[in-house]
Amino acid sequence: MKKLLLMGFIFLFPLNMVAGADHAFAKPQGKCISQSEVKFENKFRRLWIDHVLWTSNYITSATTAGSEDQKQVLTRLLKNQEDIGNAVKPVYGVKAGNKLTDLLKEHIVIAGKIVDAAKSGNKALVNQLNKEWYRNADDIAAFLSGANPHLKNEDLKKLLYTHLKFVTSDLTASLAKDWNARIVSIDGGVSHIILMADTISAGVVKQFPDKFKK
Repeated sequence: MKKLLLMGFIFLFPLNMVAGADHAFAKPQGKCISQSEVKFENKFRRLWIDHVLWTSNYITSATTAGSEDQKQVLTRLLKNQEDIGNAVKPVYGVKAGNKLTDLLKEHIVIAGKIVDAAKSGNKALVNQLNKEWYRNADDIAAFLSGANPHLKNEDLKKLLYTHLKFVTSDLTASLAKDWNARIVSIDGGVSHIILMADTISAGVVKQFPDKFKK
């Protein structure tokens, strides 16, 4: 009888210790993310990935001799800018969404001119257009930071400038027919644009927490 009681004590003692240990070292629960937040962030990320991929497709069409889809690809690329502007209308309104679309379309139009100038070897024009391109990036950063106190102007400028550098690398590699370098540029551009998209969407969620509760 004593042996049975002792064995019961031996088996119960470790279990009690383990239960106590689990309680003592229990990790705090992380922040719960709502379905609306996940949906918005995923959609916004997808739109910006499309921005990089359709820009790259346009570079392919514009720099490939005999390509017949340049007009159609440009139309799809410009639609992407409308989609990005539409994505922020529920929180910033129609006027602000249209303004963002206009700024992004200008970004694309200037990029198209840079592609044409680079193809013709007009370095002076490329340099002039690059200044306009970076000025446009400054305008986009100013617009977004002005609309959202959680988005800092200098941080956005750095993100946008890096995006422009990846697009430039894509174009340069395409013109040089350096396909390996082009793959590196596109991969890097996609990874970077995800970071940029997540930075902006996180700022939006932080600014309008009530809109992302459910």
